Amino acid sequence: MVFGLSRAIRKAEKNAIIAELKVYSPKYGDLLNGRDPFEILRAYERAGAVGISYITDPKYFRGSFEFLKALCRETELPVLRKDFIASKGEVEKTAEAEASAVLLITRLLKEELPEFVDFAKEHGLDTLVEVHSEEELAIALQTDSTMIGINNRDIGKLELDDGNVSLTEELAPLIPRRYLKVSESGIANTEDLRRALRHADAALIGTALMKAPNPEEFLRKLVEVEV
Repeated sequence: MVFGLSRAIRKAEKNAIIAELKVYSPKYGDLLNGRDPFEILRAYERAGAVGISYITDPKYFRGSFEFLKALCRETELPVLRKDFIASKGEVEKTAEAEASAVLLITRLLKEELPEFVDFAKEHGLDTLVEVHSEEELAIALQTDSTMIGINNRDIGKLELDDGNVSLTEELAPLIPRRYLKVSESGIANTEDLRRALRHADAALIGTALMKAPNPEEFLRKLVEVEV
């Protein structure tokens, strides 16, 4: 089975950036600021993103599953659904929305994680298994996931901490090559990206892009910078 997001990362000729359409941050508040999210999507497409990420959680990140469905219809790029997925029904919904990939958080699923990964893959979804510690990584390595994501920030603190790419530098070398490695969060500039991509295959960036005066220009810079 060919999985869209992991395939796009493997085929990327420049820096593989998964650009997140992040409408709200518990730390920074409203990130959309009245802009049309589909205009931002087009900017990401033009700038060379390998995929689009979107958080559907309504409580903390003010996301919407209905918007995810619209997003999947509006772009040919692979779409990653991020949320606190805790049921197989939510995995099925993700596949029905025609997303390409689903985030599975190790801390949330624990010993159920391998089963959720297999279930998602059976439904045609790439899996981005998220870790934040060596203990969580040990669980993630028991799975057949296509990708392992290192969240530089602590999702248990709703990313209110000041995590940075040093966690990617610490954990990525421990991940076998059969997994694609994705550095998530805490990447604010080209130097952060260089540090992340010395160890990871791709970077997932949301807040920094949404806060940039010109998201398209900033993303293009990240995609094209020498690392």
